[in-house]
Amino acid sequence: MCRWVYLAVVSIFVVAAHAGQLPLTVSEISLMLRAGYSSTTLMKELSTRRFVDVVDDAKEKTLINAGASAELIGALKSGAYSLSADKTAAVLDQMAAAEERRQVQANIARKSEARYQAQVARERSMKSPRLDPSVTGISELLKGDLVQYRNGSVVQVDDSAFANKKLIAVYFSAHWCGPCRKFTPQLVEYYNRVAPQHPEFEIVFYSHDRSPTDFKTYMRETNMPWPAIDFAKLKDKQALTKNAGPGIPSLVLFDSTGNLISSSYAGSQYRGPQKVLADIDAIFAGKLPARFAATE
Repeated sequence: MCRWVYLAVVSIFVVAAHAGQLPLTVSEISLMLRAGYSSTTLMKELSTRRFVDVVDDAKEKTLINAGASAELIGALKSGAYSLSADKTAAVLDQMAAAEERRQVQANIARKSEARYQAQVARERSMKSPRLDPSVTGISELLKGDLVQYRNGSVVQVDDSAFANKKLIAVYFSAHWCGPCRKFTPQLVEYYNRVAPQHPEFEIVFYSHDRSPTDFKTYMRETNMPWPAIDFAKLKDKQALTKNAGPGIPSLVLFDSTGNLISSSYAGSQYRGPQKVLADIDAIFAGKLPARFAATE
């Protein structure tokens, strides 16, 4: 039995029980037939509960489509189970009152469900990354959590100048990743050539390394000249990974407020970090690229 038929039939009996076994209508009889009741069983039910409806051509077709026998339809049309006019009017008033109560209960249930869904949404938002770069800005998101490899150790970076950066490229990479180790020297060369000419530009390393030691080794071996997010603080910066795609190396370019400008990924399509570098060059040349879209 289809779930909606079952629920409809159940609701009929619930209303009937609370209203003192109200008489049946064509709609209720049709639902009961579709739920598996036979015409004979329904005729016995009608002898007790009676019938409060009129069988016109349209309703007769509804009964036929539901599987009503000719005997059942004939009995309904003849008025064999009908109430007197006075009793019919009284029952219709009862049924209208029962329907009104049902609507009130349904509205209460909808409001309760809406409150529950709102609570679930609030709880989920509390479990999400504590900062959203699109709301707080990149500098605020990373404040106090930037480090750099210098003179044999990882040290805290004075990020006071970071608030003045207008373009921030977040570099997702790892020491264990062969393609990353191949691309990183190219990115280092690019940064050393471009960054001195454009102090409004910065790169930040977001590590996918498996340990703090690998994190440190990777920065040392590649001579990363840009800051990195402290390995211990990465779990608090997951908001940055939203547009990074499923693989590395990946480069994602934001403006200072956290708006996305370019990414190595367009949806599931990997375009590579070179696409982002080309967009950065276009910006520096005064040719602002079109806003990044996952569908392009």
